[in-house]
Amino acid sequence: MSDDEKPVKKPPRKVTPAYLQRAALAYLERYASSAENLRRVLKRKVDKRCRLRGEDPAEFSEMIDEVVAKSLRTGLIDDTRYAEARVATLRRRGGSARAIQAKLSAKGVDRTTITAALEGGEEDDEEKAAHALARRRKLGPYRPGDRTPYRGKDLAALARAGFRFDVARQVVDGEREDGLS
Repeated sequence: MSDDEKPVKKPPRKVTPAYLQRAALAYLERYASSAENLRRVLKRKVDKRCRLRGEDPAEFSEMIDEVVAKSLRTGLIDDTRYAEARVATLRRRGGSARAIQAKLSAKGVDRTTITAALEGGEEDDEEKAAHALARRRKLGPYRPGDRTPYRGKDLAALARAGFRFDVARQVVDGEREDGLS
């Protein structure tokens, strides 16, 4: 086969409400999502198809909104439940309130929902999260050997992760918190 005889690729099928619904379900089967994040995912899919077909993606924004609204009505997506689950997961991994707020904002969750989800936890969640991060990254009391020369670096690492100075100092200067958390 010569270069002149390359097979011509057919353009993808037209965007339909059924296609968008299937795409939303396929995405939500794999990932938890906020309403705004689902909207962005569907918009990217539409943009790609429209680019390949030479169509205007703005025509399909109403269809995307309908699919997101239907997903909200049926309970497939719930920003409050999503925010609470992400807060719990990120806290266990050592996420500070600031870092969690930034991640949820990036996913399109509104501030009031984020604030409510962060307030829903225990009052020493921030300290537990700092300990979890210190344990995972071997900072402060979790550092093997003499930790004194690394105090400044450990404080800086916790500060970059979004923890307040008093919490970072308490963790770095404190003792190991043994146990599963």
